[in-house]
Amino acid sequence: MDPIETRFSRPEPRRRVRDFVSGLLAPLPSKNCWTIAEHAGDDNPGAMQDLIGRASWDDALVRADVRHFVARRLGHPDAILVIDETGDLKKGRDTVGVQRQYSGTAGKIENCQLAVHLTYASALGHALIDVALYLPRSWSDDPQRRAQAGVPEQVGFATKPQLARRLIETAVAGGLPCRWVTGDEAYGGDPALATALRQQGFGYVLAVACSHRAPTGLGVHRADQIAAGLPKRAWQRMSAGDGAKGHRYYDWAFVTLPLAVDRHDGHHWLLIRRNRTTGELAFYRCWSPETVALHHLVTVAGRRWSIEESFQAAKTGLGLDQHQHRRWKAWHRWTTLVIAAHAFLAAAATLCTPSPDGLIAVTVNELRRLFHALVIEPSRRIADVIAWSIYRRRHQDAAKTSHYARQALTEP
Repeated sequence: MDPIETRFSRPEPRRRVRDFVSGLLAPLPSKNCWTIAEHAGDDNPGAMQDLIGRASWDDALVRADVRHFVARRLGHPDAILVIDETGDLKKGRDTVGVQRQYSGTAGKIENCQLAVHLTYASALGHALIDVALYLPRSWSDDPQRRAQAGVPEQVGFATKPQLARRLIETAVAGGLPCRWVTGDEAYGGDPALATALRQQGFGYVLAVACSHRAPTGLGVHRADQIAAGLPKRAWQRMSAGDGAKGHRYYDWAFVTLPLAVDRHDGHHWLLIRRNRTTGELAFYRCWSPETVALHHLVTVAGRRWSIEESFQAAKTGLGLDQHQHRRWKAWHRWTTLVIAAHAFLAAAATLCTPSPDGLIAVTVNELRRLFHALVIEPSRRIADVIAWSIYRRRHQDAAKTSHYARQALTEP
């Protein structure tokens, strides 16, 4: 908590945010201000609700501190910034940013929120470092909904690639060491993002659709047409990284794009991945200020899965998608503290001693279990558990009495 405590001016919120992050790290059945307050031993959820909704602190500055922390613990000049969005399924229409839209998490159109996340990946590990909530036009153009959710006046509509660009620019401006950027088709299909990355001198490996048109020495052709014309010798078997069940082997080929030139010096390629079992193809537009070997581009493409691992750890273990907040400020504060908790685990995992033969290295999920069992849980008191049982039943009794009284006004 040392890197972020200066953002909280009084000792009470500093202790409260420590207890809040400890609750996020705990294996609670569900995570919200009620369960986290109970875990912390508070008499009621008011203090935690105040921390998320009303207390005076800047979540953007806290995320900046987290980025500096990650840079110190995981920083490397050849590190990769990974961009992707994730969706949180929600009911109703009052939670900020919610509408019926496609969610990759659900694999279909659902009532959900979407947020663009940025992950930092290096040889030492990977961690979430920043986030931007996607605000659809149904929200950005509706003053009443904006006011109800507390959306700041300066926030307007921005596409997901535009949000990703802002996150990358913020990270780089803060001194985060990195060399590459990677992302899926939602970002590879936006030429403005690629241009901005070239302006900053960042190499990129961005997925594109099979219909993407690339300028080759023989004219402009679709990516799938280029792949179909490659000879057998163009393909090389390479691993995209270590997986839980072995190396992630694919067949790879890349084609130099000599006509894809602009005012930025550098080298353009079309990278093609072929599944060795199904034959399914995936395509990437690549650029680097200097010439790089195929295996380097393959490594960058493979690290895109780092953000999927981060999402899984943050959702299943830290409650990233379990928030119950409708307003802009509360959503960002909850997500910021989840990012801080994930960064702690990612950095602490690198400090574990090398594992002997027969044991894999300590993972983020395993470290969370150990930290709770050995550090957090022994400090809890039995009296706190009983006190919360009494508080919940008293609150439920008051709610029941209120519901019956309201019904009596209209029903015989």
